[in-house]
Amino acid sequence: MQNSSAHQIVPNSSGTEPPRLKAPANAADCHIHIYDPRFPPPVAKPSNATVDDYRLLQKRLGVTRVVIVQPRNYATDNSVTVDAVRQLGIENARGVAVVRPPVADAELKSLDEGGIRGIRFTVANPATAVVSTDMIEPLAKRVAGLGWHVQLNMPAEKIVEHADMLRRLPAQIVFDHMGQFPLPAGLAHPAYGVIRSLVDRGRAWVKISGAYLNTRIGPPTYADATTIAQAYVRAAPERLVWGSDWPHPSPPVKPDDAVLFDLLAAWAPDEATRNRILVTNPETLYGFPKSA
Repeated sequence: MQNSSAHQIVPNSSGTEPPRLKAPANAADCHIHIYDPRFPPPVAKPSNATVDDYRLLQKRLGVTRVVIVQPRNYATDNSVTVDAVRQLGIENARGVAVVRPPVADAELKSLDEGGIRGIRFTVANPATAVVSTDMIEPLAKRVAGLGWHVQLNMPAEKIVEHADMLRRLPAQIVFDHMGQFPLPAGLAHPAYGVIRSLVDRGRAWVKISGAYLNTRIGPPTYADATTIAQAYVRAAPERLVWGSDWPHPSPPVKPDDAVLFDLLAAWAPDEATRNRILVTNPETLYGFPKSA
């Protein structure tokens, strides 16, 4: 019997029904953002994207672990993300920060103690970007010793342009939202080959998330995004994690998170593979406690 809380309205999410797919114990949502009015960002975003709001989504989906990704809007003030990890508990929450090269070693150590396990680079638009591509390699060298990864929200053409640099990085790489290849090229775009080569060498991971960022077809099947996700699952299920991307800052019409979660049934039809993506892989990548 579903808990009545599963039918509550969740801010920044369409629909109220729970997913048909049952989440396994210790399932992790590996990509969300928190916008908290106690930490007003320089660029306004929803005030109803707090930890308490996200807990409603956790109940609806049945996930218990989470990775909070610092939004670009907060620049390099990671307070909101570290605070969210603290609220949710470091046993079940991790964070990904945004920093620039002058960051002090003491700050990196403090962030590590606060549950940060990676740094993110959003470099699509230089006019609004907080960091730049030329910062990736020097910062990767700084954080590799902490066991952190480098998370890239990078246009596909830049992935191709900077492929040699990416291959040199001493830290693991995590590609946001399946690489976001231009459509209709999709898997035919050369960025897929770059990502696959890094994944196949054990140097990179991919978030199979953001179906609405990889589609021209849309819900409920997101068929073109499904084709991309299925290719990754066939190739390297051991290098994938899943994320909701709540509170969905890009699309003006918020998606139904239950529909997004249920896509996993098509993306990874085998239950053992889904459990690997939702539980085992996040334990490896983010250092969550190992499931019994």
